[in-house]
Amino acid sequence: MNKQTIVADTIDMVKEKLNNEGSGHDWYHIERVWKMASKLAAKEQANSYIVELAALLHDLIDDKLVSSKDEAVQEVEYWLEGAGVSSSDSERIMDIIQTISFKGGNGRKLTTLEAQIVQDADRLDAIGAIGIARCFTYAGSKGDVIFNPELSVRESMTEKEYREGPSSAVHHFYEKLLKLKDLMNTETAKQIAEERHAFMEDFLIQFFNEWEG
Repeated sequence: MNKQTIVADTIDMVKEKLNNEGSGHDWYHIERVWKMASKLAAKEQANSYIVELAALLHDLIDDKLVSSKDEAVQEVEYWLEGAGVSSSDSERIMDIIQTISFKGGNGRKLTTLEAQIVQDADRLDAIGAIGIARCFTYAGSKGDVIFNPELSVRESMTEKEYREGPSSAVHHFYEKLLKLKDLMNTETAKQIAEERHAFMEDFLIQFFNEWEG
């Protein structure tokens, strides 16, 4: 099976799986990450095939979306094998999607340009106008309020602690989103992140002005 067909089949599968997801990790998030990752791969001269498949599959093992990460990893591995992806390419893809998350990978340094690109594309979708919209969508999906001034910012926490502990949408800017600009890997992503970061800062200024009345 040729690579274009494998990518097209993967798109269909992921779209069906995440189409009605309501926390901001839906198909349209995947589509944006996939398109951005493809652009970054072209700019940075990376392996576009590996980048595209990893970008398309990166949220299918996210423990915010699955009840068992181990089972989800197995399902993705079975999918890649059934789709005709070589074992060496499958290993590279699985390594990427298990190490790129903000809290994932146990602090492992990304060792490939392809992993850096997928991580950058995913993080770019978490900032700027889209990032703001996704932040409030995710907060609402887990029952968090828009803002609670009595809460303190949690600087260091596991993903499980974030999901289960008290927070607010606005607190999440300080716990994660405003940190992402300085965590970009590629020069192209760093440039894009500057504008999106500035937009979030402007939003927060306006938000607090309105909050204080």
